[in-house]
Amino acid sequence: MTAAPTRTGGPTDLGALRQLAVTTLDANWEHDHTVPSRTLYPHQWSWDSAFIAIGLAHVRPERAWRELASLFRAQWADGRVPHIVFNPALRVGAYFPGPELWRSTDAQGAPAGHTSGLVQPPVHALAALLAYRRAPEPVGLAALHELYPALVAQQRYLADRRDVAGDGLVCIVHPWESGLDNSPAWDDPMAAVPAEAAVMRAYRRHDTAHADAAHRPTDLDYARYLAIVAAYRDHGYADRALADHPFLVECPLFNAAFGAAEHALAEIAALIGADPGPHRVRATRITEALVRRLYDPATGTFQPRDVRAGRLLGARTVLGLTPLILPDLPTAQADALVVEARSARFGVAARMDRPLPSHDRTAPDFEPLRYWRGPSWLNIGWLVRRGLLAHGHPELAAGLRRSMIGLVAGAGCHEYFHPDSGAGLGSAAFGWTAALVLDLLADEV
Repeated sequence: MTAAPTRTGGPTDLGALRQLAVTTLDANWEHDHTVPSRTLYPHQWSWDSAFIAIGLAHVRPERAWRELASLFRAQWADGRVPHIVFNPALRVGAYFPGPELWRSTDAQGAPAGHTSGLVQPPVHALAALLAYRRAPEPVGLAALHELYPALVAQQRYLADRRDVAGDGLVCIVHPWESGLDNSPAWDDPMAAVPAEAAVMRAYRRHDTAHADAAHRPTDLDYARYLAIVAAYRDHGYADRALADHPFLVECPLFNAAFGAAEHALAEIAALIGADPGPHRVRATRITEALVRRLYDPATGTFQPRDVRAGRLLGARTVLGLTPLILPDLPTAQADALVVEARSARFGVAARMDRPLPSHDRTAPDFEPLRYWRGPSWLNIGWLVRRGLLAHGHPELAAGLRRSMIGLVAGAGCHEYFHPDSGAGLGSAAFGWTAALVLDLLADEV
């Protein structure tokens, strides 16, 4: 491979970078899935596995299909795909909160193995489609045949059980379901959750044993996280009781992924001989609902909606850019999001001086070191780049691609990165970072 500039301007050996990514994924492989990291995240995570499968398809395509198949073996009877699938071989306390807090096996319709009861953005249909495109072999087509019913059930669960407001959008019931756990987007609804930081004295947090506590959610944040989990768990994870649930938010990223999944399922259906029509109809309806409910014309971006409070949440986070992944996003909204992406808040450009942050870098509550409150993440940049390509901005997509490759070239496969210096933060040897840089390296745009 040819050399490309790093974030500091010097060349990097793309062949060595690719080998680093492959080595990272191989080291994180755990018999039928890839752990996000060996230290902080030793189990299987839902949307991590989706992103990882996209990268594996370039180098270990058989593992890409095993990755997705292993995750969907833990699918609940109602169609939900849990955000954590626990490895029974690990000791109690290897991760907090572990199976003893979730108690999933007490819930109706849960699988025999221990899982969480929450979900994450449904990027899995897109991952399956891209994995097939990366390695269009008979084994991949057979895997699509097997996965398709489970992917449809995942979408049906979200549409039937999580449309709390009846407006065609999915409601998340915990910040962890957004994937952007500690985003400033959730500050207002989280503040309404009754909890005390002192609750955490009864627990041993796993994350702060492996990462600087100043970079992680606070004890009060965690106390609120656990209070929300307990409220959901104590109702048997039954979505019929959500009217009184303490956290109910329609998230732009989650719903953009929900719509993108229907577009992907339409293509998968055509490949396997099923009817793509219903998926296309549902995709159109989701995009219409997203624009109607979550687009804020005053700011020109998408905002989460607090269903309990009945209003949009005002933080300008990278969540607002992610509806660009919808190919049928109307031109007016797509153009507005490009303006937002290019603004001083996010700094996307053909030649980027700094990486894409997870929060408005001009905001007074921007924190460059704290989890999801400023740092740069490859998975979000990867999604935004896809959106820029889909809406006719290859020069901006190329600038974002170079920036993301430069981050990994300069700091390695870290979980996330400093949004100014590009220094590696969080877990080292992180799975989706390795996987997505492989995907970026395989694309010249």
